[in-house]
Amino acid sequence: MANTAKKPRATRIQYAALPYRRRGKSRTEVMLVTSRETGRWIIPKGWPKSRKAPYACAAREAREEAGVVGKVGRSSIGSYSYQKRLKRGKVVVCQVDVFPLEVKRLEKSWPEKGEREIQWFSPKAAAETVSEPVLSDIIRNLQKRL
Repeated sequence: MANTAKKPRATRIQYAALPYRRRGKSRTEVMLVTSRETGRWIIPKGWPKSRKAPYACAAREAREEAGVVGKVGRSSIGSYSYQKRLKRGKVVVCQVDVFPLEVKRLEKSWPEKGEREIQWFSPKAAAETVSEPVLSDIIRNLQKRL
């Protein structure tokens, strides 16, 4: 009889930036980007790079995916998990550590421009727009964590 039980999925780590900007004394806005495959709203994230600190990887992903440059926090403000479909169809669970990134400027050109949309949201609207409930909580609580 064949064994039909699925093997447990290994968890992989990714690092993400939560780009934000301050408008006036009390208003904060959060930038979301669309994913390339599904077009759903997400935050910029990617795989670790050897000899790069997690927060530096997060800042690099924000520049590559959204064209934003700014001051990245060195400590994670939370983490969430999601299921990622790899190129050959395999699904893996990813744990994403999130680092705040205060946006100082938006570049005119960046590597993934034209492949994704970017948009600024209020924290409340951004939290309602993303699919992952724990990421929604991280966005809602951003101002408390800064």
